[in-house]
Amino acid sequence: MTTSGTVRRVDELDLPELDVLGVERAEALERIRAVQAEHWLARTPLGYCVTRYEDCVAVLRDRRFHSILSVIPELAGVERSRARRRKSILSMEGAEHDRLRRLVAPAFTPAAAERLRPEMGRILEGLLDEVADRGACDLQQEVAERYPIPVICALLGAPASDWAKFSHWATEVFKIFNGTVAEDLPAIEAALGELDEYVEALVARRRAEPRDDLLSALIAIEEEGDRLSGEELVMLVEALLLAGTDTTRNQLGCSVALLLEHPEHWALLGERPELAPRAVEETMRRLGAVRATGRIASEDIEYRGVLFPQGTLVAVSLAGANHDPRVFPDPDRLDLTGEGSGERGPVQLTFGSGVHHCLGAALARAELAEALPRLARRFPDLALDGPITWKPPTNGIWGPEHLPVRWTVPAR
Repeated sequence: MTTSGTVRRVDELDLPELDVLGVERAEALERIRAVQAEHWLARTPLGYCVTRYEDCVAVLRDRRFHSILSVIPELAGVERSRARRRKSILSMEGAEHDRLRRLVAPAFTPAAAERLRPEMGRILEGLLDEVADRGACDLQQEVAERYPIPVICALLGAPASDWAKFSHWATEVFKIFNGTVAEDLPAIEAALGELDEYVEALVARRRAEPRDDLLSALIAIEEEGDRLSGEELVMLVEALLLAGTDTTRNQLGCSVALLLEHPEHWALLGERPELAPRAVEETMRRLGAVRATGRIASEDIEYRGVLFPQGTLVAVSLAGANHDPRVFPDPDRLDLTGEGSGERGPVQLTFGSGVHHCLGAALARAELAEALPRLARRFPDLALDGPITWKPPTNGIWGPEHLPVRWTVPAR
């Protein structure tokens, strides 16, 4: 029914239609921007989509809008699933979520990530050494896919030789975001079972023999007598392994692909590595590996004179927000120096905002800031060596599948 006053139910509004399911990135962005010019909200086949920066931030920071992650299996018609057998910090809400974030936040500060920079550099240089003399490679498969997982291994104190296992588990588990949960469920469940066994054994070893690593630090955390339970430790390690793997490897591919469209910026980054933090933010804004996130109204919510009834699905277009001309006056311009918006412009939203802002954002930023200038210095004339093969647009975390590149091998 119609509510009183000027507030109207969202399903009563005359809203523009937006359908980007399965649509390639460039076309999807054009559709979003066309709707964005007309209204801050659009109707979609699954619910509604917020398109403008200011409203995206507001919805992400409104704690009445809960993460959609916990209901993805139900939305896909999966009644009972191992994929939701254990609560994750990625989908928790309220006091339960606040407690965990408060306990683990000291382990995920920028300073903690900075301490791993030497290890990040060593890992990346080792990967580049393997391909340097060839003059060509698939940068996504041979470098980007293999880079963040040994970093996570080093962070947790897991053997670097186990990176292939983590890569497989991350790929399988994150199929939950791809819109094909029903058919992918056996693979997701199998990966979760294997990951559970591995992490439980790792936690048990660290309890018995603490080391100077993140897992030992998480085990030792205590605040006024409050400690993480064994199940919470396993859940947090799994969340870090998965979220810290798939997002970073896809974003590194996206960032390199974008920079190769601008050779002058690639050269500038090689000459001025201090621009790396800015390059990370700008490439994540222009071509983010996470293009949208989902929320569900936990109760009747009124926002900007619109009533979202409990259970309403709301997509937040991170790509639309990152290209909103009201916030980024020249949204298609790649600006590595900050001259277009001052040294500190608006914050890109690929990491999200609010209580579910990416917990590992500092780690991902450090990994990308370490990798991009090293690549630019090592291969100053890096160029595409054929068309990029992109992952399906239905992938929730998206990037290149294959990124063929070439470079000049110096004469010896």
